Amino acid sequence: MLESYLNIMVVFALVLMGYILSWKGMFDKNLMGVFSNLVLTIALPFNMFLNIIERFTRDEFLSLFKGMLLPALSIIITFGISWVYARLTNVEITRRGVFKTMFTASNTIFMGLPINLAIFGEVSVPYVLLYYICNTTFFWTVGIYLISGDSQDPTIEQVKMDPLGVIKLLLSPAMLGFIIGLIWMLLGIPEIPVLTKFATHLSNLTTPISMFVIGMIIYQTGIKNLRMTKDTFGVLLGRYLISPLVVIVLSWFIHVPDMMLKVFIIQSAMPAQNTMPVLAERYGADAEFATTTQAYTFILYLFIIPILIAIVH
Repeated sequence: MLESYLNIMVVFALVLMGYILSWKGMFDKNLMGVFSNLVLTIALPFNMFLNIIERFTRDEFLSLFKGMLLPALSIIITFGISWVYARLTNVEITRRGVFKTMFTASNTIFMGLPINLAIFGEVSVPYVLLYYICNTTFFWTVGIYLISGDSQDPTIEQVKMDPLGVIKLLLSPAMLGFIIGLIWMLLGIPEIPVLTKFATHLSNLTTPISMFVIGMIIYQTGIKNLRMTKDTFGVLLGRYLISPLVVIVLSWFIHVPDMMLKVFIIQSAMPAQNTMPVLAERYGADAEFATTTQAYTFILYLFIIPILIAIVH
């Protein structure tokens, strides 16, 4: 429990540092754009590549592959619920894509992996990555499509779901890192130490710079403007009630090992993806809403994690 809290507080500390350095004038809005591009085009792709090749073996992946049915279905159902919820509660059209994506997609690696390791130990890692694969595939295809659709700026090209648009999504830096890692692992290609070391250095930039960007956006927005709205509340409802509840209900029909189910429940109830404010800024979506909601998902998680631990135990 204590280790789980410390992992979350480290994330908060990085966000706070980004805020303080912005307040001191060391970080400005131009640097925020540079950091965003650095994360999305370099650090994150290497991070995705390493997560696959270092934490999975081919045989392990194939033996666990059928376990992906539950998280895949739970994400699809949760996304469907987000769509209905957005319509019923009249979520603003300029933030519906961000809303649905944050409602559905979890922070499965930056927070999910250390939290599961703290609760269950190394035995949880393969199951963490099963959920990660489903979550990542949704986020970097459907999620990006939805986020780009929020933009009201005609100079920003929107992602389309035609064949060319899908190819562009699959060839985005993040998805390329993920796909290359998956192919590398399935072909059983041995790790190249020099490449792995190089990739590790770049991958390690992902979390601190992403957190810095969130702190910078919070500073630009103003803490006084971080208000709880019905749309932010809807995302919190999706993250911490609906998403894990869908996993639990599906487990009545899709039977998986006990440890696998516990990890899936924890993974489904993580804060929103920490790159959401970065992506909202990149695609001209509602970055202020994404940042405010991201901050609230982090804050509330301090109170959610003890409940989750009680449920899985």
